[in-house]
This record gives sequence, C-alpha cells and structure tokens, in this order.
Amino acid sequence: MTEDRRRAIWAIYVWCRRTDELVDGPNASNMNNSVLDRWEERLEQIFEGRPYDMFDAALTDTVFKFPIDIKPFKDMIEGMRMDIKKSRYENFQELYLYCYYVAGTVGLMSVPVMGIDPKYSHGSIDNIYNAAVLLGIGNQLTNILRDVGEDAIRGRVYLPQDELAQFGLSDTDVFARKVNDRWREFMREQITRARFYFNQAEEGALKLNEASRWPVWASMLLYRKILDEIEENDYDNLTKRAYVGRTKKILMLPWALARATSFSNLVLQ
Repeated sequence: MTEDRRRAIWAIYVWCRRTDELVDGPNASNMNNSVLDRWEERLEQIFEGRPYDMFDAALTDTVFKFPIDIKPFKDMIEGMRMDIKKSRYENFQELYLYCYYVAGTVGLMSVPVMGIDPKYSHGSIDNIYNAAVLLGIGNQLTNILRDVGEDAIRGRVYLPQDELAQFGLSDTDVFARKVNDRWREFMREQITRARFYFNQAEEGALKLNEASRWPVWASMLLYRKILDEIEENDYDNLTKRAYVGRTKKILMLPWALARATSFSNLVLQ
C-alpha cells in the first residue's frame, strides 16, 4: 500500500484495538456505559480536529485526508455496549448484528482509505462497501470459532443458542469443553457459514484500488486458513486454539498476490 494509506489503516487499527480493549483489556472489570459515553465524546473530538493524544492525532490526520464517516466508529462503540450487557445470542440474526458492530464496521472504515478501482467508481460503490461488511462478518465469525474455548473460560458463548439446540448441544457442553460427534457436526455448519461470507466478499475485494488488493486478499486467505486449521484439529476448538504459523503465512502471500492481480489482468486482456 502507499505510505499514506498504510499510516491511515494503522491509525484506524489502533483506534479499533483501543476500543476493543475497553471491554476485553486488563481494565475491563471497570467498564460501564459511562466510560463508553466518554470514549464516544472523545471520538467526536477526533473528527472535529481536537485529538487528546498522539494516537487520536493519527486518526484525526486520517479523517482529514480520507472521506471517512464517523458512523461505523460509533457503531463499533455500540458493539462494545452490547458486549457489556449480553453474553448469549439466541439466534444468528442477533449474532450477525453483533458481528457487524464489532467487525463489519472495520470494512466501512477502511474502504475510503483502500480506495476503489477507477473502473468501478461510478457504478457499484454500494456493492463494494457491502462486500467490505461481509468480509468483516466472515472475519468475526472466524474469530468466534477460533476462540470458543477461551470465551467459555470467561463465561461467554458467542454461538447461536437455537442452532446449538438443533444439534442437541447447550452451554453446558461448551463449558465442559468435550468434543463429540454432535459438536463436530455443529462446527461443520458454522465453518460453512463463515466461508460463505468470505466467498461473498471476494468480488468487492477485486474492485478495490489495485495498490490495496494484495493486503486485503492476504488477510482474507489467512483467515480462511484458520477455518482449515480448526478442521485439521478435528473440530477441537474447545481445548485447542487454531492458528496459522509463520511459515504458512509467508507461503500464502504469493497466492494472495496472484488472486489480487488476476482480475486486473483479465480485464486488460
């Protein structure tokens, strides 16, 4: 990516990470809506050009250089509010909303920085933004499946309760952290869903500015690889954390580059 874009994506990432750590970080036990209200006021000051510290200043610089809207940032804070009061999701509709708040929003923040290929700047912008949201949904679903065991230790279950019941499972089975055939079948369905969202995001990723496609494709393929690792662990994401090792990550980069450039080469032909 260009230097300006790298700096801007870094600033967005830092803000998102700091926001997430309000709920999941070392001081999470002190978290309440008042803290999030103050964080939202600080966000508004960033967009008004009145940053509080150097990290805020980096985001202020970003929003002045790129046409970024404040709404997805506020929506992410709303996701943190949801995390405070909710640790169960009755169905996928509820879980989807949570995934949008905490991850789909990142796609909306990032597209103005990534840029859109000039060939598509007048016709399908909405589709590109929608694809960015879907990529965020796929990423968050993958996070949830990777972290089931760790979340259970914290008393949290980010899985649709009605779908657990369909496979004869419940929170008790999650907390017991024992893998059986019912769990494997349930996980196969959840992994299939996550892959669906990645597949839906592909077309939008190919319509980003050419300089931004490679990192987006690399991220998408590496997240997909986490799902592969869960399968290779025989669906044991209750006692094992699926991860992609450094060597596999490096080997994925040429493939990501090929996917990122194949579409533009096809258009040129």
